[in-house]
Amino acid sequence: MAAFRTIIWSSVVKKLINAVTGLGLCLFIIIHLAGNITLLTGNAEKFNAYAHFLISTGILVYLAEIGMIGFFVFHIFTGVTVWWDKQKARKEPYKKVAAAGEPSKKTISSRTMIYTGVVMLIFTVLHLKTLKYGPGIAEGYVMMIDGHPIRDLFRLTAEVFSKPGYVIWYVAAMSLLGFHLRHGFWSLFQSLGANHPRYSSFIYGLGLLFALIMAVGFIAMPVVLYLRGGAA
Repeated sequence: MAAFRTIIWSSVVKKLINAVTGLGLCLFIIIHLAGNITLLTGNAEKFNAYAHFLISTGILVYLAEIGMIGFFVFHIFTGVTVWWDKQKARKEPYKKVAAAGEPSKKTISSRTMIYTGVVMLIFTVLHLKTLKYGPGIAEGYVMMIDGHPIRDLFRLTAEVFSKPGYVIWYVAAMSLLGFHLRHGFWSLFQSLGANHPRYSSFIYGLGLLFALIMAVGFIAMPVVLYLRGGAA
């Protein structure tokens, strides 16, 4: 039985789970960025209507949130256990952090995955606390659309992004997200078996582009709102 458990929970299985959940989280941030990009237009009504639509889907949004929580939990757990297994197997710690190139693709991004992942976890918790579970209609953050009161999330977001400290924290966190995605994107395809030399470099390049687009896209929102002067 012990041998069976070892096989079932092998490093390969953990990496596969980490890859699948990582792919799901990549899809999530793409959708999240696409939905929130309306912040850049300054159209409060359009953004609030979008946020209200998500909430109004009822059980669907709760199922989606439960699913995303599951993805986060398994991604974090498998990522930490794979990292810990590597630490135990390593006889001597690395004395120098440097890029190794082909075929390992060892970079600063790959060496710091566990640390950027921890920052992403902290950021996610604080971000949800500040915006999703922040003040709402009862606290005066309300907008009337078609005669119905809905939460004015645009105003809250603009107020939060009018604070230099939060903007700096957000930009720093999203920069680290880019580092995490740079290696994570290529690594997940490698774990899924898409590591043939013929297209491995293309996937790596695509991952670099994806990481750059996501990081710049998320960074643009707080910077633009801050320069615009909040909700004004």
